[in-house]
Amino acid sequence: MANRKPTPTRDAQMGTQSLERAFGLLRAVASRASGARLSDLAASQQLNIATARRILLALIREGFVEQDGESRQYFIGPEAFVIGTLAGKRFGIRSVSQESLIRLANKSHDTVFLSVPVGMYCACVQRVEGTFPIRSHLLQEGDRHPLGVGAGSLAILATMSDEAVERCIESNAAVMTGVYKNFTADVLRALVRETRERGFAVNRGLVVSDSWGVGAAVVDASGQAVGALSIAAIKDRLKESRLEHLGQMLKAECAVVARQLGGGSR
Repeated sequence: MANRKPTPTRDAQMGTQSLERAFGLLRAVASRASGARLSDLAASQQLNIATARRILLALIREGFVEQDGESRQYFIGPEAFVIGTLAGKRFGIRSVSQESLIRLANKSHDTVFLSVPVGMYCACVQRVEGTFPIRSHLLQEGDRHPLGVGAGSLAILATMSDEAVERCIESNAAVMTGVYKNFTADVLRALVRETRERGFAVNRGLVVSDSWGVGAAVVDASGQAVGALSIAAIKDRLKESRLEHLGQMLKAECAVVARQLGGGSR
């Protein structure tokens, strides 16, 4: 008997099912910020390994998912971040943080940023400039750096468990060695300890020597960091006494954002 040819209706049903499976896997990857194994993703969507792998490869080709070369775990990709950022213009942390960013820029007169975690990286999604004539241009909207690089990114990393911090350090080891040479594993661990003790993060020119920063994390109701607010300025504007003042300002505004999101803050 000859094989039945797919009908338009059957094709549409199969296409819809494929889309539903892809969206389900994308959500599953996004919900696992520290990385997801293929077997766990397949099980979460009740798919066999081969089917889940095929869909994930398609999502990787389109930039919605990334796979770490060493751990083989899956993370949310840059295209998902771009779409999420555009959606954030209507709702989410980007819109909720707008007033806090403006207040911080007006009070500090320096450049203020909103950053969000993206897998083992951190992305800048909003930038508001203050009135001080010498500004930091190191971080622009859309820029991504490994977690721990920069004040906001470090603030987010410090909220994670020790085990998650170690996974992050291991995952980003190659790029740190090649691009961010000041951020050795021991330096990152020391920065995380200091950030936890102070309650906010300080970047003392480890990316560019004269560009310093202060950052604090915004955490949701479960205690997970969903973003960070940070201030960057030239070294001469961030003396120790002012660091403390700006750190407390940032923590206060992070608390405001967290309350609006329905969570707490650190």
